[in-house]
Amino acid sequence: MGPKICFVIMGFGKKTDYMSSRNIDLDKTYLKIIKPAVEKSGFICIRADEINDSGLIDKTMYALLIQADLVIADISTYNPNALYELGVRHAVKPYSTIIIKESELMKIPFDIDHTRMFTYEHSGDEISDEESIRCINELNSLIIHAVSNENADSPLYEHINSVVPPILPKEVFEKIVGDLAKKEKHLFALVQSAQLASAKSDFISASKYWKKAVEISPNDEYYIQQYALTKYKSKEPSQSVALTDALTIINSILPSNNPETLGISGAINKNLFLLNGDIEYINRAIDNYEKGFKLTDDYYTGENYANCLNLKAKSSFDQEEINALKYLAKETRKKVLKLVEEIYKSDEFDKKTDKKWIYASLAHCYSSIGNEEKYHQFEQLFFALAFEWEKETYLNGLKIII
Repeated sequence: MGPKICFVIMGFGKKTDYMSSRNIDLDKTYLKIIKPAVEKSGFICIRADEINDSGLIDKTMYALLIQADLVIADISTYNPNALYELGVRHAVKPYSTIIIKESELMKIPFDIDHTRMFTYEHSGDEISDEESIRCINELNSLIIHAVSNENADSPLYEHINSVVPPILPKEVFEKIVGDLAKKEKHLFALVQSAQLASAKSDFISASKYWKKAVEISPNDEYYIQQYALTKYKSKEPSQSVALTDALTIINSILPSNNPETLGISGAINKNLFLLNGDIEYINRAIDNYEKGFKLTDDYYTGENYANCLNLKAKSSFDQEEINALKYLAKETRKKVLKLVEEIYKSDEFDKKTDKKWIYASLAHCYSSIGNEEKYHQFEQLFFALAFEWEKETYLNGLKIII
C-alpha cells in the first residue's frame, strides 16, 4: 500500500479575522504546524492551492474530500470556502476529520460548536518555535488517534448513524490523482518561490512569481497584494513606472476593508508623492492609513499615518493647515505610543518576532514628544537588532518627524 493522503482545508496567505480585526498568516500555520505534523504521521499532505491547476481543482477537491484518509480543517478567520468544504467532508465521511483553529477565535459556528477542536497560538505574522514544536507533537498524537479508530466525528453521522456515505470508484480517484502527479508546478510552489525571493530582496523575481500566481488565481486578494508590493519594490523598469504599475494592481481590489491592502496602497501612494510631489498621492496615503489604523489599532499602521500627516505638513503653505496636521500627527503618535508601551510591558513581549520594529516605534514616538532619554534608549535597542537597510528605513522615518 502507498502512503495515505491528508487533505488540508484552510485559507492561504494572510487573511483577516473580521471578528478581531487581526491579520493571520495562514501559510505559517500550514508550514510550521500542519504539514510537519501530517508528514510525521506518515501521510502525504495536500492543500488546495497545491492542486490549483486549470480543470483539476474542483474535481480533485471533491475527490479528496470523499477519499482522503484524513482531512484537517483550519476554520480560523471564518474562511467561507474552508467552512463549506468542511461541511462537504462531514456529509461524505463519518470519521477522520480534525478541526483546528487559532486560539483567539472565540465564536464557533453553531453546527460545530460541540465538536472537539485543536487550538494553536498565532501572533498574526508568526508562530513561535516553541508553539510549533508543541503543536506538531500534539497534532501528531491526535492524527494517530483519529485514523486508528472509526468513531464518528461528523455531526451528521453522529446523530443519524443510518446514513450511508458515498463511495468514489477507485479507478476515478486514481485517474484524478494520476493527472495531478503529472503536473510539474503548482500554485504553492510559485508562492514559496516568491516568498524566498522577497526574503533575499530579489523583488524583480518575486514580482514575476506573484504575477503568475495572480494569473492562476485572479480573485485572491493576498496574491494581488503581494504582486503590487513586490512590483513597487522592484523599481523595474524604473521607480516611477514600477510605482505606477503597482498602483494599478492594488487599485483593482479597492475599495477594501482589508488592513494589508490599505497599508500597501498607502505605501505606494506615499512613495509616489515623495517621487513627484503630487499632493493627491499623500492625501490618498493618509486616507488609506487612517482607515487601516481605525480598523486594527496596529502600531505600524498608526505610525505610517502620522508620518504621512507630517509629510503633508512639510509641503503645505497654509499655517493653519500645518498646525492642524502636526497636532493630529502628534496625537496619533500618542495613541501609537500607548499601544507599543502595552506590548513592551506585556508578559508576551519576549515571544514577539517583531521586537526590533516595536523598539523603532517606541524611539520614533518618544522623539516626537521630546523624551530624549527614552528615544535614545530604544533607538540603541533597535540598532542592535536591525540590518543596514532597516536602519536606513528607520532614519528616513525619523527625518519626517523632525
